[in-house]
Amino acid sequence: MASDITADILIIGTGVAGALAGAKLAQKGLTVAFLESGKKIDRFDAVDRFWKAKIKVPESPYPNDDTAPHPLSHKIEEYYQQAGPENFKSTYVKVVGGTTWHWLGTTLRNLPTDFNLKSTYGHAVDWPFDYDALEPFYLAAEQEIGVAGDSTEDLGSPRSGDFPMPGIPMTYSDKQMFNALEGTKYKVRSTPQGRNSEFHAERPECCGNGSCIPICPIQAKYDATVHVAQAEANGATVHDQTTATRLNLGPDGKISSVDFRRADGSTGTATGKVVVLAAHGIETPRLLLNSAQEGAEAGISNSSDQVGRNLMDHPSKLSWAMAPDPVWPFRGPLSTSGIESLRDGAFRKDRAAFRIEIGNDGHNWPTGAPLSTAATLAKTGLRGTELDAAIKDATSRQIRLTSLVEQSPDPENRVTLDPDKRDANGMPLPRIHYAYSDYTRAGLQAAQDAHAEIFAALGATDINHAPDAKGAGHIIGTVRMGSDAANAVVDGDLRSFDHRNLFLLGSGTFPTSATANPTLTIAALSLRAVDTIAASAADN
Repeated sequence: MASDITADILIIGTGVAGALAGAKLAQKGLTVAFLESGKKIDRFDAVDRFWKAKIKVPESPYPNDDTAPHPLSHKIEEYYQQAGPENFKSTYVKVVGGTTWHWLGTTLRNLPTDFNLKSTYGHAVDWPFDYDALEPFYLAAEQEIGVAGDSTEDLGSPRSGDFPMPGIPMTYSDKQMFNALEGTKYKVRSTPQGRNSEFHAERPECCGNGSCIPICPIQAKYDATVHVAQAEANGATVHDQTTATRLNLGPDGKISSVDFRRADGSTGTATGKVVVLAAHGIETPRLLLNSAQEGAEAGISNSSDQVGRNLMDHPSKLSWAMAPDPVWPFRGPLSTSGIESLRDGAFRKDRAAFRIEIGNDGHNWPTGAPLSTAATLAKTGLRGTELDAAIKDATSRQIRLTSLVEQSPDPENRVTLDPDKRDANGMPLPRIHYAYSDYTRAGLQAAQDAHAEIFAALGATDINHAPDAKGAGHIIGTVRMGSDAANAVVDGDLRSFDHRNLFLLGSGTFPTSATANPTLTIAALSLRAVDTIAASAADN
């Protein structure tokens, strides 16, 4: 195996950000090489591993190798070195295709005001461009991913074209929620999703498996291996089980090379005219900080001291209750509808906005239902037909709401390098300091109040609200974009202010979290950066 790798474009990471950009750059005739810490995954094997797992969490179908370690939802303090006061709870996996293997599939756009929160409401910061600048790329991203949605509903984000597929139908549960809330401020709408509602792009339509998180067994749900394959078809090479450990500076201030270590312990150097770092919101700053050297004493691309700062998620308020009549959950994708009418308003001067996800998974997330339901009822002494009837009644009436709450950017919420603990590649583990602002906590309380009102409208009983905020799986911030190099890491084209041949892709570049699940915005930003990346390669 060659010890060196070279290409026009060197991309670190094969998740949606890197894979989508890499596919488009390869189509332009540029040579593209990917470095990926994790393995290529066989879907059948991963599904089998998930079904056999005793603990079923988002990461359970995937390897967690010593040379490609990642956080685990049920052991969140093993990989993340948590410095408090809150635990950061969202995770990712290191495999070819990245965390899109276990994403839910929600593909909402940001709202226009999400791009100018500071100038509109006096809170947080503005993005370096507005919604209109990104809208054509949102549309393109929807086509690339293959989004199923209702094109007549803009959900607050004006559209210039249609979704490539009709929406996934509302479930029976969604329809009961819709009917109960009609005429209120809680407007139930079908959620745009990156899953096929019909045969599309050589992939089958969704058949209702309820395991979208952590794996779609038939690939009706999009994942980034789609664009990895497109890139490879146009000549790109994927070097899996190959971890980038350090970016090296040349005398001209550009990234001259990237050191890597393979799973077998061998090492080498990769070079590219342009280096694209697309390793998600924890690993991207981790690599940049681990690359401190002469000329970049605080880490690569860190003259602003913003690398690792402003870590965000969508802290989630989880609530569950029992409907008075059967709503028949546990059918279809994990969520097919939501309430998007609470994502903007003058209240954002004082508290965070949120969107409400309506679950199709009963009480599975909060309690482990339906297995836990059966166990609880059996402990009451029920047996045989009486137990069967009780399980049917209980599981048929379970409802679940989750509000994804906007989180304020805070420079003290940050990723740094642990001074003591290292992984098998010799890289320091990520150390995380994390807290919620009063602004975000007020949003969490407003979300709980909204859930209570919705449950009351449904006539629900046995109402529960999780006391602590949950992670949404959305790792946002840490290498934010901006117009001023003094307080941002990259510009609006996602180019490093410090190193002109370095681009950072992914949700780490978001200046604010907004309320939309981030994947579609990640994809749109990657597509928007492609021409600038290609031009940069031509200049080098």
